[in-house]
Amino acid sequence: MSTGTLPVRADLRALDADALAALANRGLVKRASREVEREPPRLSADGPAIVAEFSDGVRASLPEGGLEQGRCSCGATGVCRHLIALILAYQTASVPAPAASAGSPAGLPAGSSEAAEPARDEPSGMPSSPAQVAAPAGPTAPASPPERDAWSPGVFTDDDLTARIGARLVATARRAERAGYTARVRRGPVPVVELPAATVRFLVPHDLGYVHTDARAGVRDDVIALAVWAFRTADDQQPDTADCVVDVGGSGVGAATGSGLEALVEFAAEVLRGGAVHSGAGLAATAAGHLTALERAGLRWPLDAATELAGQLTAYRDRSARYSPELLADLLAEIFARHRAAGVEGGAAARARVLGSEEAAETPLRRVRLDGLGARVTAIDDERRIEIFHGQPASGVVLVSHRQWTTPDDGPALARRRLAGTTVAAVAAGTLVTESAVRNASRAVRLSASRVAKSTVTASNGAWDGLPDGLLIHDYARLAADLDAMPPRPVRARVRAELVRVLAIAEVGPAHYSPGAQRLTVEIRDVHGNTATVVATHAAVAPGRLDAVAAALDGRRGRPRYVAGSVHRSGGRVVIDPYAIAADGPTVIPDLATPDAFTASTPTDTLNPTASAAVPASSAVPGTSADGHGPEAGVPGAPAGVEVWDGGDGTEVLAAAVAAARDVLAEAAHSGLAHLPPAYANRLGNARNVLARVGLHRVASALDEVSARLSPDPGFDAANAWADAYLRVSLAADLL
Repeated sequence: MSTGTLPVRADLRALDADALAALANRGLVKRASREVEREPPRLSADGPAIVAEFSDGVRASLPEGGLEQGRCSCGATGVCRHLIALILAYQTASVPAPAASAGSPAGLPAGSSEAAEPARDEPSGMPSSPAQVAAPAGPTAPASPPERDAWSPGVFTDDDLTARIGARLVATARRAERAGYTARVRRGPVPVVELPAATVRFLVPHDLGYVHTDARAGVRDDVIALAVWAFRTADDQQPDTADCVVDVGGSGVGAATGSGLEALVEFAAEVLRGGAVHSGAGLAATAAGHLTALERAGLRWPLDAATELAGQLTAYRDRSARYSPELLADLLAEIFARHRAAGVEGGAAARARVLGSEEAAETPLRRVRLDGLGARVTAIDDERRIEIFHGQPASGVVLVSHRQWTTPDDGPALARRRLAGTTVAAVAAGTLVTESAVRNASRAVRLSASRVAKSTVTASNGAWDGLPDGLLIHDYARLAADLDAMPPRPVRARVRAELVRVLAIAEVGPAHYSPGAQRLTVEIRDVHGNTATVVATHAAVAPGRLDAVAAALDGRRGRPRYVAGSVHRSGGRVVIDPYAIAADGPTVIPDLATPDAFTASTPTDTLNPTASAAVPASSAVPGTSADGHGPEAGVPGAPAGVEVWDGGDGTEVLAAAVAAARDVLAEAAHSGLAHLPPAYANRLGNARNVLARVGLHRVASALDEVSARLSPDPGFDAANAWADAYLRVSLAADLL
């Protein structure tokens, strides 16, 4: 690197390795770093632009305004390694302060990197006097960017946005703002806004040239304006909250009134009156018309629910095992719930959150890195479906890809099937880097086939410590509070894997196996001593699930560090259904493991290799010691080294009462309110009495309303009463 006079570029100094990897890709950054260490380019200045001349004759120039403004003679389209090398070489160069007496701390030479670092309180992007650049004596790692304080992108003006994305996209964003939208704002040195269509990160303070979105470049650049406006709202409403959700806009003239679901609710009431048993081809045609109308209106969550409802009606007519009376009832009640929630006075943003009207149908993603967080295998007849969960470190969002086959294979056999140029098991446990991913509104990701945009998968050892807070959980108590604060399930966004989290394990407690339920229960603790419960239930399509969970948590695969899975609250506890467990070795995917892969030569006495003190069984699993039954040994199917209890499921009285009421109400959706059998009123009354005896009087009174409106020709009021009762029972079940 030659000696020359270079301008001070705060934007280039602010870019760390992660930011460069987001703007380009990690492989390109590593290659450029090696080239700079081996033979740094010659740097010079062309006004505010930095110019790099390489030994092979390539010349790169980077003016202000972001990497997209860079030019390189190598001929590569987009960001090339020469532009990355230019930035790394500039960061490596020592930029001495203009005067040691004025700016250098005592005892530091004027040419030292410490003295050369620009003052942190200097506004980013402000012109500075040029500094002399000294060539390094030898290969030197790029200087670490100076530490930065949290800042707000809300300071950007609309003129700044117009200059960055153009007037047309600002107008597009204004239309979305008038309709209202919801955003999650995370403050910090790198502010992040999670929008329905994309996640936006502001990598360089006070510079719109270095904004990164996970949407493909040029597809949804309007999200930059939406993110800035979200920060403005957060700065006004919750200025001291580091992580918050805000409703933006929604006060435009001509905002929609009502829910927009009136016709769909009438259809749901018609289905409820006739039941799945009496649904015919005419209802299928009617459902298709509603789906078209919802698609045209952009109401994503009702569209998703109505699509599932139509699928359930078709499954019943085809006598398919995919049909479930409980799922049918859930979908009907959800349509009523969304209609009611969207119709109340809460602003257009709240309405959009309930209806999903702010969601794009699909968003093509730019080059993204996705960490495999495990898989779940399910079977219906000969159909096998596998869902693979991907954590996106850049945004903290969990995406889901899925495949389906008609085959009798189980999980271990499906693990060997091909996907994205490798195997299902490799994708579920590895790191996927792809340029061909398309994300839909439900956060399902589709990997499109492309000869140009290839996907690569590398092995991972479960190093999930780089995942952001919110996805990686170190404090189980905080997770419990977050779960308790969530809106009711029937009106939440229909996001797949919305409850998938990665829990850091500080200590493993005792384990129990219930032969009747074929369920393994293991207690884990965080660094604060808070507990969570890992619960895995046997399934024929995943024959090695329980053995794999037991082996991964008892130390046979090394010290267990993380467990990824779906979390919920039950009995006041945090419960996680495991999809993957990271120990010292390769990541364990229970659903894809073979039954004999984790056989232990010597059964262990406890699943607690690191705990300093044993935890009583009664404190880990309520109900397992209060039934008066003791542990057994040698029960077939029990994981090695796990205590076996014959105390049954330990189902609580409240849960049993709620489950019985739910089944009775689901029967009404199956048979139809107009076609109920003569004994139905007695069963409904019995369920009501049980609810009252256990103290759930408001839920019981809702069943009274259903009983009062039963008739041979039930009207809309009967359907409304059924929806009231089912929603109360369903929410009670979620809260237990």
